[in-house]
Order: sequence, then structure tokens, then C-alpha cells
Amino acid sequence: MRAYLMRLAAIAAIAGVAGYYAAALAAAAPPERIALTAAKFAFSSREIRLRKGRPVTFVLSSPDFAHGFSVPDFNLRKDVMPGKTVEVTFTPDRAGRFIFLCDNFCGEGHDQMAGVLVVTDD
Repeated sequence: MRAYLMRLAAIAAIAGVAGYYAAALAAAAPPERIALTAAKFAFSSREIRLRKGRPVTFVLSSPDFAHGFSVPDFNLRKDVMPGKTVEVTFTPDRAGRFIFLCDNFCGEGHDQMAGVLVVTDD
């Protein structure tokens, strides 16, 4: 019985250490890079799928106007100036569906300039 308990304890310890290192490696992984263009009156992607806990860098650009990129639920915001590229990195800390939008008025179609971040647990 004692040998059985010792083996069980060893397996639990190995599993704990493996889980710790797996989490550390995931946190140390470079952010996923997602290019996103903001142009009157849409973003280049309407839906972006992300994984909870995995860092992502949005590489933002605009060919035509000073747009904004905002994800209010994550307190994330950047100005996107024409002809320039700006990057913003964050790590989603919860799963769900979250709106991203242009928050610089850019004309008559401005209110349609939005998309959704779908953050999953897996």
C-alpha cells in the first residue's frame, strides 16, 4: 500500500510540474500577430478569433483617414493614422464575444465600422 501511495504522490508531483512548465511556456510564447486595416467604413476582418490567455499583437493601418481601434471591454484603444502602422498588444483574460470598433468619426458609414473578437477557452 505504501509503494502505491508513493507512486501516486510521484505522479501527482510530475503532473503539477508539467502543468507549471506548460503554463510558463504559453506565457513566454511570442504574441500572435494579426494585421488589421481600418478603411472607410470597415475593418479588414469582421470577426477575429482569439484564445484566452494567449497574447496577441494587432498590427493596425489605415490607407485613408484617422480611424480609431477600440475594444471597450478590454480597455484597449489606439489611434490609427493614415499611412502609418501602429501595434497594440494585449492578452485576453476572459472568454466571450467582444465588440471592436472605430471610435473616430470617419463619415456617414462610421456607425457600421465594427467587428467582434471571439475569445475561446480552448
